[in-house]
Amino acid sequence: MDHARAALSNLFSVEPMSYTRFSIARQTDGDNSHVEMKLSADDEEGGDVERPEHMHASMAQPQRSGKRLCFLVIAALLLLLIGFLIGYLSYRGRMQLAARCQDGSGSCEMTPTASYLVDGEAAEEEIQGPPVIYWPQLKTMLSDRLSATRLVDSLRQRTDVSSFEAGEAEDTTMATYIHDQFNSFFLDKVWNDEHYIKLQVRGSTRNKVSVLVGESEETLETPDAYVAYSESGSVSGKPVYVNYGLKKDFETIQKSVASLNGSIVIVRAGKITLAEKVANAKEAGAAGVLMYVDSHKYGITDTLIPFGHAHLGTGDPYTPGFPSFNHTQFPPIESSGLPHIAVQTISSSAAAKLFSKMDGDSCSEDWKGGIYSCKVTTKQESKIMVKIDVNNSMKDRKILNIFGAIQGSEEPDRYVVIGAQRDSWGPGVAKAGTGTAILLELARVISDIVKNEGYKPRRSIIFASWSAGDYGAVGATEWLEGYSAMLHAKAFTYINLDAAVLGANDIKISASPLLYVLLERIMKGVKDPASNSGNLYNRVGSDWVKAVVPLGLDNAAFPFLAYSGIPVVSFGFYNKDEEYRFLGTKDDTLENLRKFNNLDALLRAAAEVAGQVALRLTHDHELFLDFGRYSEELLAYQEKFLPYIKDVQELGLTLDWLFFARGDFQRAADALRRDIENSDRENKVIRRALNDRIMKVEYDFLSPYLSPKDVPFRHVFFGKGSHTLQSLVEHLQLLKTNKNSVDLNLLKEQLALTTWTIKGAANALGGDIWDTDNEF
Repeated sequence: MDHARAALSNLFSVEPMSYTRFSIARQTDGDNSHVEMKLSADDEEGGDVERPEHMHASMAQPQRSGKRLCFLVIAALLLLLIGFLIGYLSYRGRMQLAARCQDGSGSCEMTPTASYLVDGEAAEEEIQGPPVIYWPQLKTMLSDRLSATRLVDSLRQRTDVSSFEAGEAEDTTMATYIHDQFNSFFLDKVWNDEHYIKLQVRGSTRNKVSVLVGESEETLETPDAYVAYSESGSVSGKPVYVNYGLKKDFETIQKSVASLNGSIVIVRAGKITLAEKVANAKEAGAAGVLMYVDSHKYGITDTLIPFGHAHLGTGDPYTPGFPSFNHTQFPPIESSGLPHIAVQTISSSAAAKLFSKMDGDSCSEDWKGGIYSCKVTTKQESKIMVKIDVNNSMKDRKILNIFGAIQGSEEPDRYVVIGAQRDSWGPGVAKAGTGTAILLELARVISDIVKNEGYKPRRSIIFASWSAGDYGAVGATEWLEGYSAMLHAKAFTYINLDAAVLGANDIKISASPLLYVLLERIMKGVKDPASNSGNLYNRVGSDWVKAVVPLGLDNAAFPFLAYSGIPVVSFGFYNKDEEYRFLGTKDDTLENLRKFNNLDALLRAAAEVAGQVALRLTHDHELFLDFGRYSEELLAYQEKFLPYIKDVQELGLTLDWLFFARGDFQRAADALRRDIENSDRENKVIRRALNDRIMKVEYDFLSPYLSPKDVPFRHVFFGKGSHTLQSLVEHLQLLKTNKNSVDLNLLKEQLALTTWTIKGAANALGGDIWDTDNEF
């Protein structure tokens, strides 16, 4: 301080002035917080030395006043000049950066991945840190590096192998290859997860389907394929055809058939999963199920027999809710989704032969499909029966999930997961090959951008290769179960790459509502492979959200959303009028997939969509998740509830509390939006807190009042069970159609579960406990 005073004295040629000093003196009268201000630096004992009240009164010689005033004016002018120069250079640097980030359309999204760089004229070499990379630049880097040739080359690795069954040598070899590839891309982390699971596999002898006529037995078919988790043993019953096996199909057939108890139900593939068909048949009392692919309708060989599984769920059905890590104490329970009836797939030719032997009523035109000899059932007095012999066996197998990670620079403990199934019963080119090829290509490209362009994603990206996907997303589900305590708080999006190309004409999208806006923007920026000038958004149209396909149990993204509460997106090309019927068969080959035009371009476009989703979510300051979208989803359900207000009131109940909860969520979403607008987005602590509130929205729609062991898919929008909003709608509909079948206690429980789950989601979205809406 003395040196500073001396410097000031020399500069202005005056004597150093006294300065103000604060000291805290302990008072003897009890007030020891008194602050005493002393105006002297040379009176350490606190003596009373008189000082002039104003600074200028201390000057000894009046003639120095004008000189010193001159120096003050000059100093002020210099400070003003320096401030002007600093402001000008800063403004000029920002304008040049903004000009460089233009993407040709005149727009620029100013969300840099590092601090702003100064202009090149102002000592740029003194500033440390990565270069600024704006979103338009990042999109271009991704697009320029994606290679359609490499994608197709990856598919060729599956051309000489007939099967990649989970836990077998081919699956393990592919896992090792992917692990080595991740290492060669210099990812920050590469690791494996081992799971020890129970799988039902093909037995030592083939399964058999026979026709019994009186005392004689005629073998209909001995398929090479099998259905996992079927009940083993022998069962026979009267054959009954039930179209696609939908609930409405069973309701239709039960109007003409007295009972389905003990029958063998025949269904064709499509509309819903095999496991759902089996569950509907079991509920109707059937003893077995036969499923075939309608080859005549799809123009494929009539000897095609699909593989499949009959577990109405995901994961290892013998450790429901628990991870199958080594040394896990397996609980003595099994999944309630196991059917405990015989299930087998047959060829279309075998189904036609079976129909020809039946002597009942012919199928209606909308049930007939491509088999003109189709019969619904045999006559009551007929002695024709169908027998199914299932010889499947249980095996303990080790499967591997392979992971690679690019760690984020600011929030490494927040991550996007990009995943693809690796295993398949056949070659699995479309089912598992396309997703695996895209997974490896994205890992290579994004790693290259990070290593060679200096790009630093704010959040981490995890690349995952799953095993046992054909058995019901077993590998992915076991991982979710093993890390359930942390994943809902760290993983904020799952991108599913399975079956990315199943056609060329149409686009299929399944996604969380939180990602609708992001998907729309990305589709506008990705070129349509079928058009030289168009983009993917032009293909889906402005009302594409109405065509979003609900996630099914056969989609690996389903457990991420419905079990773990993680937003998901599953995107792919397909043909609406001509389904790819080779999934899960020995004919899922590159040759058959090549029949679609522009396979290379389609693979590349799917990879670009997935890559942009991952990069955008890890690039921006604020998570690109539209939390307000669920307000619209809740409003849509409220409109479905409105017709039943009076019917509910007649039962002594009310829908008001459910409507109030929806309003609370709307207000909480509006409050969060205001908090984001009014916050300092450069403050990392505040930004992280706001992002955490956004990323928890999906998780908060998992009903906290249900056990994940008993009801694994607890999501009130997308889960399975009586707790869902859709189940509540279906129960309310009975008030109009069949009031006697309404379960009053169940209805009360449904109203309570949905109301308090939505209210809880609103409270969580509001932030701190003192910010919640207590007017409910």
